[in-house]
Amino acid sequence: MDESLKHTTFKGIIWSSIERFSVQGVSFIVMIIMARILTPKDYGLVGMLTIFIAIAQSLVDSGFSQALIRKLDRNECDFCTVFYFNIVLSILLYIILFISAPLIAKFYNEPILTSLTRVISFGIIINAFSVVHRAKFNIKLDFKTQTKASLSSSLISGVLGIYCAFNGFGVWAIVILQIINQIINVGLLWVLLKWKPKLIFNLESFKNLFNFGSKIAVGGILSTIYDNLYLIVIGKVYNPTDVGLYSRAYQFSTLPSTNISMIIQRVSYPTLCRLQSNIGELRRVYNSYYKALALIIFPLMGLMITIAPNIVEIILGSKWANVIYPLQILCLALAFYPSQGLQINLLNALGKSNIYLKIDIYKKIIGLLCLIISLPFGLIWLCWGQVIATQFALFIHMFYTKKYLDITILAQIAMLLPAIFSTVIACSTIYIYNNFTQSGIEQLLIDILICVLFYSISSCILNFKEINHLFNLLKNK
Repeated sequence: MDESLKHTTFKGIIWSSIERFSVQGVSFIVMIIMARILTPKDYGLVGMLTIFIAIAQSLVDSGFSQALIRKLDRNECDFCTVFYFNIVLSILLYIILFISAPLIAKFYNEPILTSLTRVISFGIIINAFSVVHRAKFNIKLDFKTQTKASLSSSLISGVLGIYCAFNGFGVWAIVILQIINQIINVGLLWVLLKWKPKLIFNLESFKNLFNFGSKIAVGGILSTIYDNLYLIVIGKVYNPTDVGLYSRAYQFSTLPSTNISMIIQRVSYPTLCRLQSNIGELRRVYNSYYKALALIIFPLMGLMITIAPNIVEIILGSKWANVIYPLQILCLALAFYPSQGLQINLLNALGKSNIYLKIDIYKKIIGLLCLIISLPFGLIWLCWGQVIATQFALFIHMFYTKKYLDITILAQIAMLLPAIFSTVIACSTIYIYNNFTQSGIEQLLIDILICVLFYSISSCILNFKEINHLFNLLKNK
C-alpha cells in the first residue's frame, strides 16, 4: 500500500471509529435513560416493524452506493442517476407500507402498529436523500464530516427522545427520536457536502451500476429478512415482551460487533477496491484487517459475555433480568460477524457480487433450518440456533477466501486463534474474580481493568507479531 493510501486509510479508521463510538455512546446513554422509563413492550412494538423498514431501506439503496464506490471511472451522471432512482423508489415503498399498515397491525394483533408503521416508515424517504451523499464521503474516506452530522443529530434527537419519554409519550418517544435523528442527519450532510444533483438520469449508467449493485441488494435484503426474522417469529409465536427482551439483548450484543464491523468495512472497502488488480498486495492488506479485527472484537465480546449480569442490573434494572442469558448467547454468535463482513467486502472489491449472493443464500438456508429446529424450545434455544448458524457461515466465507486469495482455511483459523486464546485467559480470570465479590459498579470497573491487563499480557506472549501488526496498521506515517 503506498504512503498516501496508508495515510488516508489511517485517517479513515480514526474518524470512522470516532463516529461509531461517539454516536453509539450517545445512543447507548439515551437508551439507558429511556429503558428505565419505558417498558419492554414499548421497544417490542417498534421491534416488530424493524424488518419492514430495514427491507425497504435495502431496496432503496439497491447496492448502488457500493457500486458507485467500486466504479473507478464514476462521473456526475452516475451520481445523479442513483439519486433520482433512490428518491422515486423510496416514495413508492412508503406508499406500499402506508397502505399495508393495517395488515401489519392485524398480523401481530396490535392495533397501534397501524399508526406506528405510517410514521416510522416516513424515514425511508428521508434517508433516500442521503444515499449518494454518504457514498461520496466514503469514496473520499471522509468520515470526519459524517461524524459531525451523526453526532449532532444523535445529541439533539436523544435529548428530545428523553424529554418525550419523561412526559408520558410511551412508544412514541422512540418514534420521535428516530425521525428527528434522520431529518437532522440528512440535512447536515447536504449542508456539509454542498453537492446538488443535476436533472440527469442515464439509462445506460443505471444498467451498469444495477448489474453489480442488484446482486449486493438481493444479498442485503436476504440478510435483512434473516436478521429480523427472529423479531417476527418471536412477536407472532410468543409475545411483545419477548420481542422487547430479544431486541434489547440483540442491541447490547451488536454494540461492539456491529460498530467494529462498520468501522473496518467502511474503510476497508474503498481500500480493497483500489487494490483489486494487485492480488498480492490485496492479500497482504486483507490479512492486516483480518488480524486487527480479531484482536479487537474477541476481547470485547468476551468481556460483554462475562459482565452481562452486572451490566444489565446496573444499566437497565431488575425488570430486564431475563435479558442476560440471551445477551450472552448472542454475543457468542456475533463475535464472528465482523470477519464475515470483511470477507464480503473482499468479494465485492473483486467484482464477485454474484458469489456474495450465492454465499448469502447458503447462509440463510442454514439459518432458517436452525430457526425451525429451535423454535419449539423457546427464546433461549432460538439464540443458540444463531450460534450454530454463525459457525457454518464463517466456514463458508473461509472457503471462498481460500478460493480467491489462496489463503487456506487452516491459515485463516490460525490467524484467529491467538486472539481467542488471549480472550479466554482474560475472561476466565474475570469469572474467577467475580465468584468472590459482589456485583456493582466497582466490580464492573475492576472487571474491565482485569480484561485489559490479562488480555494484553497473554497477547504479548501468544501473538506478539499480531499486536505489532495492529500498531503498524494504525500508525500514521
